[in-house]
Amino acid sequence: MYIYEGSTRQKARPLFFNNHSIVETRKTETMGSSFWTLCLTSLLFASVAFSAPPKRAIDVPFGRNYIPTWAFDHIKYFNGESEIQLHLDNYTGTGFQSKGSYLFGHFSMHIKMVAGDSAGTVTAFYLSSQNSEHDEIDFEFLGNRTGQPYILQTNVYTGGKGDKEQRIFLWFDPTKAYHTYAILWNMYQIVFLVDNIPIRVFKNSKDLGVKFPFDQPMKLYSSLWNADDWATRGGLEKTDWSKAPFIASYKGFHIDGCEASVNAKYCDTQGKKWWDQPQYQDLDADQYRRLKWVRQKFTIYNYCTDRVRFPHPSPECKRDRDI
Repeated sequence: MYIYEGSTRQKARPLFFNNHSIVETRKTETMGSSFWTLCLTSLLFASVAFSAPPKRAIDVPFGRNYIPTWAFDHIKYFNGESEIQLHLDNYTGTGFQSKGSYLFGHFSMHIKMVAGDSAGTVTAFYLSSQNSEHDEIDFEFLGNRTGQPYILQTNVYTGGKGDKEQRIFLWFDPTKAYHTYAILWNMYQIVFLVDNIPIRVFKNSKDLGVKFPFDQPMKLYSSLWNADDWATRGGLEKTDWSKAPFIASYKGFHIDGCEASVNAKYCDTQGKKWWDQPQYQDLDADQYRRLKWVRQKFTIYNYCTDRVRFPHPSPECKRDRDI
């Protein structure tokens, strides 16, 4: 993930690792209409999904839980701040963050991605703590040329170390309508969800010597910015600024988490919230079936199977292979 201060990106990560071309650069070139045909035939299967959280208010205004982070004039507000747009041009992108910090919870956002030629752009939605050995849970949406599918990249940082990327194609066009992207985070697992369908699970594997985020409060962030040095086909496709401004739309600013000060090391409601209950401590058989469906049909990169970058897989990959 990239943290901004003003309009300066503070760290960068290429899409090509160790001169090894990630497989999605080849797949994207050959997808065409056959990809969307596969997506349409898959929708019926995907219609029943992860156990839904309790019903909650949808039209929460932006200002209740979030504040702009940088380039305030590139955020546009609509419908009493129940909907916003982030704008990216050749001057700057923009972003926002939560007012509070959280230890565990369910965090979601309804997002409509940049439409048309979005090559070089990245729309990000993530949780991150504040220190050098930070924890982080990432959604990153990598734009593409018109007609080619977006790539959704997820990553998990623990103790300041990431390198746990997975990438998928989505089974719908994320630019046509709002879709819901959510993170369920408790002591047992981190679940990445798209329209309530689990696309990735990162289990607590402390018993295997793997760090797990549990004692660093995190804020929520979202941003839209230019990353044409790496985001689309490893930087081969550059941002076409004649198409600017690039616009990502947001609504659904509710947060359901254990709010804590940045110095807190525990959640004082531990075990009492809905997302702490037994049915959310693991996926059930049906949820695993849907996760396998995503893995088999739409996953294009998994760090656990990349022997070029990782000749010796990280210990948590043993559990990833069981999915």
